[in-house]
Amino acid sequence: MSKFSFIDLTPDLILDAIESVDIYAESGLLALNSYENRVYQFVAEGAKRYVVKFYRPERWSKAQIQEEHDFAFELAAAEVPVVAPIKHNGQSLFEHQGYLFTLFPSVGGRLFEVDNLDQLDVLGRLIGRMHQVAKTKPFTQRPTVTCDEYLDTAKVHLKKSKLVPMGLETSFYTILDLVIAQTQQQYKNVEGIRLHGDCHAGNILWAGDALMFVDLDDSRQGPAIQDLWMMLSGDRQTQLLQLDTLVNAYEEFCDFDHSQLKLIEPLRAMRMIHYMGWVAKRWSDPAFVRNFSWFADDKYWEQQILALKEQFAALQEAPLKLLP
Repeated sequence: MSKFSFIDLTPDLILDAIESVDIYAESGLLALNSYENRVYQFVAEGAKRYVVKFYRPERWSKAQIQEEHDFAFELAAAEVPVVAPIKHNGQSLFEHQGYLFTLFPSVGGRLFEVDNLDQLDVLGRLIGRMHQVAKTKPFTQRPTVTCDEYLDTAKVHLKKSKLVPMGLETSFYTILDLVIAQTQQQYKNVEGIRLHGDCHAGNILWAGDALMFVDLDDSRQGPAIQDLWMMLSGDRQTQLLQLDTLVNAYEEFCDFDHSQLKLIEPLRAMRMIHYMGWVAKRWSDPAFVRNFSWFADDKYWEQQILALKEQFAALQEAPLKLLP
């Protein structure tokens, strides 16, 4: 477990870091909703709004962060709407007193509606355009979506945390192991491309009349379906309609491998388990204890046992299939 703490990241240090790249805040710092990193919005000279992001040390290397930035610049150059970092003297990644940070323009907008088919149609085309760029070359520094990280490592963090109540340990780890084994059986020999990596409604904005991607912090190599499946919700028929809308729009710009539809439920299982492992890994951070207090409650783990049982059943079902 990392012993790192953000306690030294004081307002004065943040302002000094911002001024080191010749930007001078004229407002206070508004903390934004981010647990992994520390992110603040502020207003500078000329009433320009910015967001400054301080990366959690020991998570990404400089090379990995720079590769994320370069992907954003590549997308922006191809006119794929994405909030890319701001460059200063040709650089986008800066360091101040041991903290790596970057700046973005602050972009406002309304949230994406996952149950709106018209919006899904626009999003499908946008992801297709993003993947058209993404396929031109692979990441060489960023990680890949693998069972080792999303399942095995997550389980290790859960075990170390000792947060699963003793009375529920047997039930929890029994179904967890079944889901892990079934997922590992189904998720293998997967072709990968560069991905947004965390493409959910919270990372998509309507800015004016256009959709825009934000937050490439989890970008990595993986199957194209990873950037599509999180838009699916509701019963099977509803998901089929949503998927059909997304894929038809996607294929206007990029070929889609329909065999990847069988990866949706394994990827869902991997996200569930990875999320639990992530919170357990970060439990030494006071921000996690404060904002995820329910993670230590018996009721939460009872719900997770049920959710894992339901996911195990979903892994047994035939995958979603679209007409060619």
